[in-house]
Amino acid sequence: MAEEVSLLSSPSESSTSLLSEISNASTRAFVLAFTVGSCGAFAFGCIIGYSAPTQSSIMKDLNLSIADYSLFGSILTVGLILGALICGKLTDLVGRVYAVWLLDLGRLLQGISIGISAYLGPVYITEIAPRKLRGAACSMSQLFTGVGISVVYALGTVVAWRNLAILGSIPSLMILPLLFFIPESPRWLAKVGREKEVEEILSRLRGENSDVSDEAGEILAYTEHVKQQGDDRGFLKLFQRKYAFSLTIGVVLIALPQLGGLSGYSFYTESIFISTGVSSDVGFISTSIVQMLAGVLGTVLVDVSGRRSLLLVSQAGMFLGCLATAISFFLKENHCWETGTPILALISVTLYFGSYGLGMGSIPSIIASEIYPVDVKGAAGTMCGLASSISSWLIAYSFSFLFQWSTTGTFLMFTTVTGIGFVFIAKLVPETRGKSLEEIQSLFSF
Repeated sequence: MAEEVSLLSSPSESSTSLLSEISNASTRAFVLAFTVGSCGAFAFGCIIGYSAPTQSSIMKDLNLSIADYSLFGSILTVGLILGALICGKLTDLVGRVYAVWLLDLGRLLQGISIGISAYLGPVYITEIAPRKLRGAACSMSQLFTGVGISVVYALGTVVAWRNLAILGSIPSLMILPLLFFIPESPRWLAKVGREKEVEEILSRLRGENSDVSDEAGEILAYTEHVKQQGDDRGFLKLFQRKYAFSLTIGVVLIALPQLGGLSGYSFYTESIFISTGVSSDVGFISTSIVQMLAGVLGTVLVDVSGRRSLLLVSQAGMFLGCLATAISFFLKENHCWETGTPILALISVTLYFGSYGLGMGSIPSIIASEIYPVDVKGAAGTMCGLASSISSWLIAYSFSFLFQWSTTGTFLMFTTVTGIGFVFIAKLVPETRGKSLEEIQSLFSF
């Protein structure tokens, strides 16, 4: 009860407690694990952001049509789908034509890799972090996705697209040697029957002088409870009635940003800026700075104000960003307020990315990694990954064609989805701050 009472204390006391937790958790094992997760998220951001600042130069150099580039931009999400299909099992176990083919093949392979890491990374950080630091640690790690996008946006204004692709591969190469030195998740060790190692790993993560017996006991007891309640239906186990609520929450939260236009904004930012008369260089730099600042703010607040409130503010901002973008295109098409339209368009896109960075960029992954019991976490990861990847593919591939059909109509569609998402979060998404994973999973299973 003492821990839950402390969650209701003043913001200054919460901030002090958070700083204390950060100090206590700064063990070599945890810092190394966090670094690997952050590098993976940064690589993810570099890959996601690559196509936005390079669109015009790639189309010009390789003489690509809109359809060709739409395939290139969206094939990343095909790789994400393939990666999502296998990420769950891994969670549980451990000429012009030729140029286009090579371009698409590289994008596909990138998609497969981030389709796996996009779920595994948050799950790993969530399972090794202390409960009071879990949201901040996972959010900080995922913040590097936004940093990666921002860095690629900024570099894309001065670096050729081929050189940018080479620079984007560096974070992935940095991860490989570090993987041999990070500790295993104590919850996974409990799941596979290696109970004796659970307390040892927790001691490494929390510090040798920390008493981890209670935490280890809670993990082992809950894991045993899950095993006793389990069955042999494998993947189909996830579709039992007791997991219906958590599955709905995870899948919808993960898919919301994509269906709300994220892939369109991210992959085709340059088209949006050029169509509204905004300098692409100014636009990329502005959105990069705002997204990073919003991500830092979200990381600070996620364990102070909670997940749900940040999600609501973030989703509301994305709604307003989409609506303002639609209005800017409507004014442009009707030749109204021509001098102010580029300013409105820049503000709207910046608002969208900033709002996304504040909460929707990281918190859905945090919640999805918190709410599933260990016996269905792999299957849930596959479902969440598929929901995100398929919705991302739908938007990424269709965006250019929708953009040609009606620019205003396209962003009004995104406005509608983000508005529905706000209502969904307000009505159904509970707060998970301050609870252990075992407590959260017990609340979500009926």
